[in-house]
Amino acid sequence: MDLKDCFDIKITILKKLKVEDIHKEYARANLPIVCIKGEEGQEYISKNCNMPEGFCPGAWAGLKDKVINLSLGKDSPYVKQKGTAIHCCNDGLHPVIYKLERIE
Repeated sequence: MDLKDCFDIKITILKKLKVEDIHKEYARANLPIVCIKGEEGQEYISKNCNMPEGFCPGAWAGLKDKVINLSLGKDSPYVKQKGTAIHCCNDGLHPVIYKLERIE
């Protein structure tokens, strides 16, 4: 399957987490404790496996491979719903959990 023929993927911000103990010990002064990019419930659409406009580049770096797999018709081995995956961005000081859904 060519990436131009892949399914679109809806990416939803499920939860923005506070890791106050880790943040307190390791974060620089005046750094927000919760990710400032996007809001819980906000949705984005990845077309042709491309990063959606306005999406966090750091989060995309951690999610891109998962988006590609889902868009090519593969399913997460950990999620009971077909065409759905749950993943977290790679920022340990400001973790954000995303739901990825294949649009068929």
